[in-house]
Amino acid sequence: MPRLQEIRANLGDRLREAKEQGWLGEVAAIEASLAAAEHKLAAMRDLATRHTTVHLGMPDFRASAGRSTPEP
Repeated sequence: MPRLQEIRANLGDRLREAKEQGWLGEVAAIEASLAAAEHKLAAMRDLATRHTTVHLGMPDFRASAGRSTPEP
């Protein structure tokens, strides 16, 4: 996520420069890229808040490996 935030900041700088220079085609392309970066960051934030750790336990391979513990 930090790398995408850097990219978004760079796109903002490039957008300002393109507007100052009057590069209209470039402005449109950068705005589209900026919107995509914002969308991706929002999705990443949403994903980070939804995920929790799930304990799956340890599998017991003793029976399938032919090793079983004798019952007391």
